[in-house]
Amino acid sequence: MTKQAPTTLVLIDAHAIIHRAYHALPDFSSSKGEPTGALYGLSTMLMKIIAELNPDHIAACYDLPEPTHRHEVFEEYKDGRAKSDPELVAQLERSRDVFEAFGIPLYDAPGFEADDVLGTVVKELHKKKQLRIIIASGDMDTLQLVSGDRVVVYTLRKGIQDTILYDEKAVHERFGFAPELLPDYKGLRGDPSDNIPGIRGIGEKTATQLITHFGGLEAIYKALERDEEALLKVGIKQRIIGLLKEGKDEAFFSKMLATIRRDAPVQYQLPKKVWRDTIQPDAVRALFTELEFRGLQERFKKLLGIAEDDVALPTKEEEVIDENEVARTGIALWLIRSDVTSPRKEDILQFADTDVFSKASEAVFETLAERSLERVFTDIEEPLIPIVARMNKEGVALDTEYLALLSKEYHKELSAIEKKIFKSAGTTFNINSPRQLGEILFDKLELKPKNQKKTATGQRSTRESELEKLAGEHPIIELIFAYRELQKLLSTYIDALPSAVADDGRLHAEFLQAGTTTGRMSSQNPNLQNIPIKSAHGRRIRNAFIAAEGYELVALDYSQIELRIAAILSGDEKLISAFTAGEDIHTAVAAQVFGVKPEAVDREMRRKAKVINFGILYGMGVNALRANLGGDTSQKEARAFYDAYFAAYEGVAEWIDHTKADASRLGYTQTLFGRRRYFEGITSHLPHIRAAAERMAINAPIQGTSADIIKLAMVRIDAYLREHEAQNDVRLVLQVHDELIYEVAASRVGAFAPILERYMEEVLPEETCRGVPLAVDVLHGINWGEMNPFTDK
Repeated sequence: MTKQAPTTLVLIDAHAIIHRAYHALPDFSSSKGEPTGALYGLSTMLMKIIAELNPDHIAACYDLPEPTHRHEVFEEYKDGRAKSDPELVAQLERSRDVFEAFGIPLYDAPGFEADDVLGTVVKELHKKKQLRIIIASGDMDTLQLVSGDRVVVYTLRKGIQDTILYDEKAVHERFGFAPELLPDYKGLRGDPSDNIPGIRGIGEKTATQLITHFGGLEAIYKALERDEEALLKVGIKQRIIGLLKEGKDEAFFSKMLATIRRDAPVQYQLPKKVWRDTIQPDAVRALFTELEFRGLQERFKKLLGIAEDDVALPTKEEEVIDENEVARTGIALWLIRSDVTSPRKEDILQFADTDVFSKASEAVFETLAERSLERVFTDIEEPLIPIVARMNKEGVALDTEYLALLSKEYHKELSAIEKKIFKSAGTTFNINSPRQLGEILFDKLELKPKNQKKTATGQRSTRESELEKLAGEHPIIELIFAYRELQKLLSTYIDALPSAVADDGRLHAEFLQAGTTTGRMSSQNPNLQNIPIKSAHGRRIRNAFIAAEGYELVALDYSQIELRIAAILSGDEKLISAFTAGEDIHTAVAAQVFGVKPEAVDREMRRKAKVINFGILYGMGVNALRANLGGDTSQKEARAFYDAYFAAYEGVAEWIDHTKADASRLGYTQTLFGRRRYFEGITSHLPHIRAAAERMAINAPIQGTSADIIKLAMVRIDAYLREHEAQNDVRLVLQVHDELIYEVAASRVGAFAPILERYMEEVLPEETCRGVPLAVDVLHGINWGEMNPFTDK
């Protein structure tokens, strides 16, 4: 007789997982301004649970906002916890919609916590021999419910991806005693996170020692009353014995607080149908669409093995769809809704709420016209489609032999840095382990960063922003930065790029015309727009990008394009005057802000001016300015500098104010060409979402106009090359933000470089530029990293 496989029930500790997701993920929000980071984390975790645990049944248990029975007996219970952010509260409420969409029933009980509801369900079902219960939680308190391998806890170690499954053996290995003794353990050492007192003076080590030798509190105190010597014999000091005697009441009271109740007024019965037979995929699709979780749509379909058209709005079988028209309509949809990047057919159908593509396309172009976006589409984006396709097909040549030599050199250097780190630390350890690195830095070397932050799991953070606080405190810090940089360069680029080279010896990355919300292009598989250039080690990677035999690379880069656009959009007379006179813009600004003549501007003044010049493009406030100025800059100094800038450049100040006001009134901003970006979060009642929308609203017209300009230059250059049948002599191979890289026949560089430069510089009519020139730096060479200025004009 075949043994029946056990039924699996997953019980989700909803509150614990949502809290973890909220603190582990960035402050995402939808275009409507709704906070969604925790909801995204919950959805991701839920699909991970389903994929890994393959449950037959799922249920979710919740806390309720009112006080529990623990608060009734101990008002200070959980007093140490900060009040929940409004964004977290909003997502806790909204999270019920996620479970409802997935067809997962919810359980809660007034006066009881989610742990108690979990404990009650476990007690009710524990006698079912063919049932395995898995508790999914981010709260280690639930480990006391573990029983053998039939009631286990699937919990989060770090973030929302690093998980571990605790059965009874695993709990014993971690704590040294059985799961049911965890409340006794907390009775002794307390739990600061819940404000459970325990016995003051007894910590983890002593509590573990007592329990492993004697058992629970009752057994410990029985041994104490019978024979104190028994405690002394196992190493318990007389001081601890005194604390045990004095703190007996506190110990049992704390154990009561830490014990999960099994009598919550809930009733759970296993459903007759398994979970997968009851889920409504359309409900999940609709919710993910509303929350703008586009990436999760595909993962959800793969999870359930659902064909695309079972979840997405299907097209009519008789309708023949031209993929070129899908791409064309997708670009139009992206202009209407910039948050829908790289739109697919599914997005187009959902936008129009129809299952007929032709109708959906018609609706998209009608909306495009209503929003006065036809010029951006017709003049810039539509003619760019075949240009981007050719660039992707063309690819760029890669010198893999050079990268192999660079890899050997950098690995050798990485090994040398590793040895220096070990010598500096006085021991060997795993440099890539945040926990081990933290122990070395903060315990062994006793380094203390100011306002030290912790990770979501409570570990002391060792990320770069934290280690920067320790710069100059110990030689090991600079060594760690150097180690991390080399390791990142090797793993992401030097050792990875050669494997992506096609049979033709060229790297064919995928440049995405509609890959960002700002209008800029993006790149993936691999991302060639992110090759590091700030360090000498990073810059050498560009040497691997080479011209084909008989060709040279010609790189044309708009100089300070965003600052020039800021001058054009704001109409600020002083900024315009500096650019038209050909002055160094950072020196000119420093002279205005510090009230000195340009020749009196020193290096530090210019640096500070550069910080604020670029800072205003991203809506930088005083706090951010102070942080970016670095050094010992005080809040007062940053404020004075900030105020002096806007007093000198009143036109910029007025433009920023008007841009914010228009964005709040209209809901969007526009580029010089009319490209729109919508900011529904601009009117959010949540201050940080509204502030973020205002910052983006300042930057969007500038960065978007920059994107328009370089895309228009690509279109016009391509038209010239086609007209003169020069496409074999001049081939676009890379587009990196404000830079275009062409592969040009070596014998024709002298002829074509000036033409390419002129087309880029003359994109805007003179009257539109307000006299501000668009300057282009032109370089050429056999590889991207070692290029010389082009001077034969």
